[in-house]
Amino acid sequence: MPIRILIADDHPLIAEGIKNTFENNSDFEVVAFVENGQEAINFIENNLVDVALLDINMPIMDGIDCAKQILKNHKKVKVAMLSMHQEASIIKSLIEIGVKGYMLKTIPSDELLYAIKNIYNGKEYFNADVTKALISDDKPNSFHQYSKKSPLLEELTTRELEIIKYISQGLTNTQVGEKLFISPRTVDTHRTNIMRKIDVNNVASLIRFAFQNGLTS
Repeated sequence: MPIRILIADDHPLIAEGIKNTFENNSDFEVVAFVENGQEAINFIENNLVDVALLDINMPIMDGIDCAKQILKNHKKVKVAMLSMHQEASIIKSLIEIGVKGYMLKTIPSDELLYAIKNIYNGKEYFNADVTKALISDDKPNSFHQYSKKSPLLEELTTRELEIIKYISQGLTNTQVGEKLFISPRTVDTHRTNIMRKIDVNNVASLIRFAFQNGLTS
């Protein structure tokens, strides 16, 4: 059964382009295209949706309020944002409420397909520019390095430490794979194992761990 996707964006040309990304792939089905958050909520209340892909700036109800309502009342629906906003404060607030992905609208089509598959399967996806925004915002302040390293470092392999370094630099799975001569899928598996070992559940926390423990260079 294909992954059922709802797209919420008030720019018809952009939404049509997003829709076209999925239409030629049998793994996906765009079940609705709506122009604001309220229309998204109304559709989800009466139809099956696997992933809601939301813009942030929309009339009537914006993507942030829409995401909050979906995550509160429709827990089976995975929520991801597709926006032009790169403000770290917005991204962090959405991560905190449970959004599983945040991608910029400049994301390549094949990467968007990969991201939605990961999100549907319970993982997270934040494309490289989003990760860089988180890093640049927090590096001077809340990501300060502690003098005492975490004992969880002992749980990580040499390869996992390499992968943490590259993720914290904002590299995608594909870029990390190219540097280490492994596949993007293998990188993704390592990242899942790393997050389990250090007991974090989102990329922002993984980056914080990297900076606090001197793993970024």
